[in-house]
Amino acid sequence: MSIIDESGAAAAGNVKDGTDQSFMVDVIEASKEQPVLVDFWAPWCGPCKTLGPVIERAVDENAGKVKLVKINIDENPGVAGQLGVRSIPAVFAFNGGQPVDGFMGALPEGQVKQFIEKILGGTDGAKAIEEALDQAEAAAQSGDIGTAAQIYAAIVNEEPQNVRAIAGLARCYLANGDKERAEMTLDMIPEDKKNDPAVKSVMTAMELTADAPPADEFADRIAAVDANPGDHEARFALAEALIAAGRNEDGADQLLTILQAKMDWNEGKAKEKLLQVFEAAGPTDPVTVEGRRRLSSLLFA
Repeated sequence: MSIIDESGAAAAGNVKDGTDQSFMVDVIEASKEQPVLVDFWAPWCGPCKTLGPVIERAVDENAGKVKLVKINIDENPGVAGQLGVRSIPAVFAFNGGQPVDGFMGALPEGQVKQFIEKILGGTDGAKAIEEALDQAEAAAQSGDIGTAAQIYAAIVNEEPQNVRAIAGLARCYLANGDKERAEMTLDMIPEDKKNDPAVKSVMTAMELTADAPPADEFADRIAAVDANPGDHEARFALAEALIAAGRNEDGADQLLTILQAKMDWNEGKAKEKLLQVFEAAGPTDPVTVEGRRRLSSLLFA
């Protein structure tokens, strides 16, 4: 077991060893604050050794929103007997002082994560957070950056390690031109969450907006395209300028114009830039949704 050392003591944090005597405090009472998973195991159980590190890691990834209590049934057969445990590993989820779900056997990591997500999704607090995140995202996409930032900040105050909220708040700062505060906000992301899609999306957006040209150069790029609409290099330069200025929709339109004329122009340079725009905007942004639709129509025409 990755959390339990050779002496059998669990590491402090979101995972702990439990006993029949501590069950009321560790599980029943604790589950009134947040969901608690109970893993019934034994040292001789091979599948338990497989499941142990998987469920411990999945619990730790949720940063305190769910706890795990591990009970060795050889030493503590009482509660397991009361719950009718006949095969191990057996996992029970408790919420509000009551068992609400469970599974038996060494499930793969993906299914364990889905199980935990299901348990968390059933709590009023988790539902409220998800609804607030959706509201913030909708506000940002409609251009109401102030409202979005307020909602994201409130969520971060409630859940300091909520990656989606931190990334959303950073995006709001970036939309207002405050790249320094956007970077400072992203520094709040735990190291093991740096590759989260929401985080990578904001980081890509920061890269794309790093070199916005001055106003006079911007005008020159527009004039170059107007003078020669078939000059893909000039159109690509205009697209880069538009994207750097935060005008993703206009920039994507210029890139799609190039792709419509020549899909493999400059070894796929326009398509690569367009995919960066999609990543920076996020999967649900209208720029991404409409842009992917138009790109698909060109690819599969």
